[in-house]
Formats: sequence, C-alpha cells, structure tokens
Amino acid sequence: MNKKFFATLFMMLTAGAVSVFAEGAAPAAGGDAVKYLAAAIAVGVACIGGGIAVGKIGAAAMGAMSENAELSGKALPFVGLAEGICLWGFLVALFIIIM
Repeated sequence: MNKKFFATLFMMLTAGAVSVFAEGAAPAAGGDAVKYLAAAIAVGVACIGGGIAVGKIGAAAMGAMSENAELSGKALPFVGLAEGICLWGFLVALFIIIM
C-alpha cells in the first residue's frame, strides 16, 4: 500500500469521528455512537490487515507447494494464523460494545 491510501483512510476516519461528535444530540447517544464507531474501526482494520496477510502468505504458500508438494502441511497453518487477526479484531469489538 502506498502513503496516499493510508492518508486518505486516515482523513475519512477522522471526518467520520468529527461528524459523530458534532451531532449535538443527547450525551448518552453520543457515547453509544463512539462505542459503535470504535468497534467498527477495530473490526475493519483487523480484517483489512488479515486480508493483506492472507493474500501474501497464501501466494507464497502456493508458490512453495508448486515446487514441493510436501510443504503444504507446513504452509497452511501460517494462513490460519493470519486469519486469527480478524478474530482478535472481532473480540476487541465485542468487548468494546459490551463494556
């Protein structure tokens, strides 16, 4: 990814957070909105990171297995570890919503 992508992503998230705080509704509703926004960011960033990791690890694993088929048992657990990143993001979001 390039710097322009991350700068654009940061600007979009910042603009979304500002719009949540600028509503001027009841204070309890604003607290809930921030909580849900934080949970969404946790899941979104974790899943984007997990997707990038699975893509790179999966491509490398397929290349290694095309040369030596015996490496499939050693390469596939790393894909599962990368998918675990998404699960941790979901658990963090669940804790944010519950607390």
